[in-house]
Amino acid sequence: MRSLLVILLLGIVYADAVDYFKELFDDGDAWEQRWTKSAHKPDLGTFVLTAGKFYGDAEKDKGLQTSQDARFYGLSAKFDKFSNKGKTLVIQFTVKHEQNIDCGGGYVKLHSSDVDQNDLHGDTPYNIMFGPDICGTSTKKVHVIFSYKGKNLLIKKDIRCKDDVYTHLYTLIVKPDRTYEVKIDGERVESGELEEDWDFSPPKTIQDPDAKKPDDWDEREKIDDPSDTKPEDWDKPEHVSDP
Repeated sequence: MRSLLVILLLGIVYADAVDYFKELFDDGDAWEQRWTKSAHKPDLGTFVLTAGKFYGDAEKDKGLQTSQDARFYGLSAKFDKFSNKGKTLVIQFTVKHEQNIDCGGGYVKLHSSDVDQNDLHGDTPYNIMFGPDICGTSTKKVHVIFSYKGKNLLIKKDIRCKDDVYTHLYTLIVKPDRTYEVKIDGERVESGELEEDWDFSPPKTIQDPDAKKPDDWDEREKIDDPSDTKPEDWDKPEHVSDP
């Protein structure tokens, strides 16, 4: 298994407002003051600031890169409390895989404000998880997971992620009318209603495994009504001319 090599730019915004959280990694090593590396395990991988092997601008294209194979990584940054009630929430970031990846996730998570950043790990509760995940040839998908009533709800649809070596922009849009959009490189790849594509509510009907048909059940799809009669103004001709 090889690690994920990723250049990450992250932004959390309201669609009708300025960026609420924005990280461009464009001020040298100052990012280390804003981001906290998890110390949950002593062998967690190390992030480095770089533009990668290929880029358009050596400075503007810099981001965080996972530098070691076969390692887990954990890094987090805090921002002010916010609510997206009645507003459109947008989460977007760019990812670049610079090697043929066997298994690794390039997703981001939004945690609650009381998260212990120094002990961040894979089982730390979160509110939203979004981004690409690759493992072998069978798993190449975009995760969109919402935490609701103590459960992590996975999207019912299969959204394929990009698995090449180029930079790709992943965008999640959650609207106040309970609809959503997922975009890759600005193009919509999935959309729908939250209640349809996640199990936020229990099913309206539940099949009873013990249910069975009555002994006198009639299997016929249609049954003639022997008491039915034609209306008095019934026109018998099969075809009626148009005067």
